[in-house]
Amino acid sequence: MNSGSRSIDDGESMDGFVELTSPVEGVQVFMAPVGARELKDTPLADPAEVATFATDKRRDEHLTGRWLLGAVLQAQGEADLSSLEVIRSEHRAPSLARIQGVWRRTPLPSISIAHSEGMAFVALADRAWSVGVDAEPLDRTLAANAFDLMAKGEELQRLEQQPQTAMRLWTGKEAVQKSMGLGMHLNPREIEIPIEENRCHISIGKSKIQLDYCQEIGYHISLAIRPAPADEITPEDRLLEQTQAAMNANPGWGVGCNTQRNNA
Repeated sequence: MNSGSRSIDDGESMDGFVELTSPVEGVQVFMAPVGARELKDTPLADPAEVATFATDKRRDEHLTGRWLLGAVLQAQGEADLSSLEVIRSEHRAPSLARIQGVWRRTPLPSISIAHSEGMAFVALADRAWSVGVDAEPLDRTLAANAFDLMAKGEELQRLEQQPQTAMRLWTGKEAVQKSMGLGMHLNPREIEIPIEENRCHISIGKSKIQLDYCQEIGYHISLAIRPAPADEITPEDRLLEQTQAAMNANPGWGVGCNTQRNNA
């Protein structure tokens, strides 16, 4: 792993993005520089959402994150991005889905997207896991008067004694919030995490979360994973299940087959 100046040239370059060294087996992390991108070249972006952004910076970050997600998926064999969409939960957590009417059963990965200091990050994990990623430059600091917004009690005392750990702690809490699918709906002061180890395990409610820290290309990178809740059943899935049940109940059942066999 590398630290120091921030340049994607230090990673394994693939068509404008790099894959970083993930500390978690089965989780991939990618990075690309934020730039001005066209909506027409970013099929995974929602035009209605993009229209709400008040600044070019926010627009560029969003479009680059969605472009990076699409570029990675295409590099992994997902040829038709027009069949996919990024949907948001009630807490605005993003996830990948096939648009209604697309009859494909290939599982889609769990995703997380982050932006920081002119870079976009995307993490992909098996659908069985919920993943969260966050990153901040190694040389970025956090003002001491903001510490009590992210920690309380003994954790706040430790942070005040070790202010150099603030950004590492912050990225860890952001990654946990994302893995829970709650974002800032989960108060960071309610997430207590150790910072002494590069891997730790914490519990929030009934969720067991693994949190990993690493440093690469001049960034603190935090990855959080937890077992994902069951996917919501789509109309296509329900129809396929009903069809399969009908076929199992009647082995001679078919579409246009009985007539052909009887007339043969």
